[in-house]
Amino acid sequence: MSPLQPASATPLPTFFPPRARITIAGAGAIGCTLATRLAAAGHQVSLLARGNTLRAVREQGLRLDDLSGSTCATVQADAAPVFGVQDLLFLCSKSQDLPDLAASVGPLIGPNTVIVPTPNGVPFWYFHHAGGRFDGQSVRAVDPHGVLPRLLPLDQVIGAVVFITAELSAPAQVLSRTPHLMMLGEPSGAMSPRLRGLCELLSGAGIEARALERIRDKLWTKVMANLTSNPLSVVTGATLEEIYTQPALLATVRQVMHEVMLTACAYGARLDFDPLEFLRLGAGMGAVRTSMLQDYERGRPLELAAIGEAVIELAERYELPTPATRSLLALARWRGAERSRLAA
Repeated sequence: MSPLQPASATPLPTFFPPRARITIAGAGAIGCTLATRLAAAGHQVSLLARGNTLRAVREQGLRLDDLSGSTCATVQADAAPVFGVQDLLFLCSKSQDLPDLAASVGPLIGPNTVIVPTPNGVPFWYFHHAGGRFDGQSVRAVDPHGVLPRLLPLDQVIGAVVFITAELSAPAQVLSRTPHLMMLGEPSGAMSPRLRGLCELLSGAGIEARALERIRDKLWTKVMANLTSNPLSVVTGATLEEIYTQPALLATVRQVMHEVMLTACAYGARLDFDPLEFLRLGAGMGAVRTSMLQDYERGRPLELAAIGEAVIELAERYELPTPATRSLLALARWRGAERSRLAA
């Protein structure tokens, strides 16, 4: 259901100002997509970037080619958080880079700043207001030193599941061929004014945004999609279509899928999908190379901790077996280490 009220209904109170101060921390494909869309909608957008991307943003601005056409935007950009306290802060990094990023954004965070981390996988805030025996605990795989709750006020965090497929065609230039969708929710499950305001703000920028009471349910769906495809793509070099259709690969996909489903159910998640339909939809993505395969080919670190090792950690708390997931992650880690060794 859309979080927005129908046109004939009384509008919800506006949580964010009409020209909100927004920083996008991280200038990858997702960060640049958000920055372009939000700046084009009239918000005061700043971008934390570095290197070639920072130079490109300063010299020529941002460009997004998506289903609505070509959109260009000019934003303030810097390598340091010099933009002042923000209304809204998106943390658009890989999960393994989030501690360093979080340590750098303190000057942007005030007592009312809404913080939206967008990494894939099990989030560091998973047990915040989760209830049950693990309430308030940390997820060691994604925050091994327990620093993130000290750097990012947990009560200012809104959870996000990002369904935006985008890639950088050049620094600060993004190509996206699918609709932009984000699912958002308070860790407590509250349908708060700031959650509804965030959905309104994003929807006004051309990004479909859905407010959910049970954001962890959708997190598990995304985790399963990532875990059944990303590591396997690194091991095999296969596209999404191949991963979800080739019998030699489908056996592993099904085993990992069942292990994730069992773990998710142990934590009370409601997985509202048909597993066979899940495979069909994956195959329907076509000859797409996963973001992890692209990272592997570019010699970048692989986002295995949040996508996979966190699932194993959570499964271990209930003594659930995960042999297929463990084997797949071990192979992907080895491939990544070998590439790094050969490149050295």
